[in-house]
Amino acid sequence: MKTLITIVCAFILASTTAQNFQGKAIYKTHRKMDLKLSGPNGSEMSDDKKAQMNEMLMKQFQKTFTLDFTKSESIYKEDKKLAPPSQPMNGMNIMIMGSGGGSDVLYKNIQDKSFLNKTEIMGKLFLISDELPIYKWELSSETKNIGVYTCYKATYTREEERTTMDMVDGEVKEKKEKVTKVTTAWYTPQIPVSNGPESYNGLPGLILEINDGNLTMVCTEIVLNPEEKVEIKKPNKGKVVSQKKYEEIMAKKNKEMIEQFKSNRKKSKGKSIKIEIGG
Repeated sequence: MKTLITIVCAFILASTTAQNFQGKAIYKTHRKMDLKLSGPNGSEMSDDKKAQMNEMLMKQFQKTFTLDFTKSESIYKEDKKLAPPSQPMNGMNIMIMGSGGGSDVLYKNIQDKSFLNKTEIMGKLFLISDELPIYKWELSSETKNIGVYTCYKATYTREEERTTMDMVDGEVKEKKEKVTKVTTAWYTPQIPVSNGPESYNGLPGLILEINDGNLTMVCTEIVLNPEEKVEIKKPNKGKVVSQKKYEEIMAKKNKEMIEQFKSNRKKSKGKSIKIEIGG
């Protein structure tokens, strides 16, 4: 009887610990730049200017994000920092497409497979409410260490339609092509949370690294069961839309930006560069 009571007490303690389990993970992001740059009116850009442009863009995409998580919920957002206002470079206007904003707050509920993403488009708040994407991960026995954690490799392969836009003689040329993309994740079963950066989920352990095309996200710090309790608050501000509707709005806004860019290009007598960042 005493043994039975001990086992029951141990089970209750383990269940309580699992329910209260929480943590904080810090991720650093980095995007490789593979740019074909030309100067105004199609002239060749000097090596010094190319290096200056690459350095500027590298800094733009080196960001820090925090994932606060429990067993079933999480909040993922960029660490806020003050950045100097962008200025024209050497008298040229620069437009960066697909760079994203830093005001997003992503809430995930792993248990009911849903998410809420508070985001902003040109000063207007949206709240994207939808189901979490399903990643068809292929698990591997390959391992590597990230900090003190043993991580296992998983990959997700899919075909996507990629749209690129270039400006030729003042006219926007749109090109669509099918591409095969492979996402590689490194997760650790030592932290039994089926979560990770951005929308990534569905693995038997916390994802500590993601390689998705040119984008890399690496966890640099983990605090488990911190003294200060993790508070998960759902974002609740913004116009509620589905992911599909949001993508339609984004496509429309991108076209508006391109038209504005064309107008600015004429005013600056062609001294402009469009840079499109893809995965």
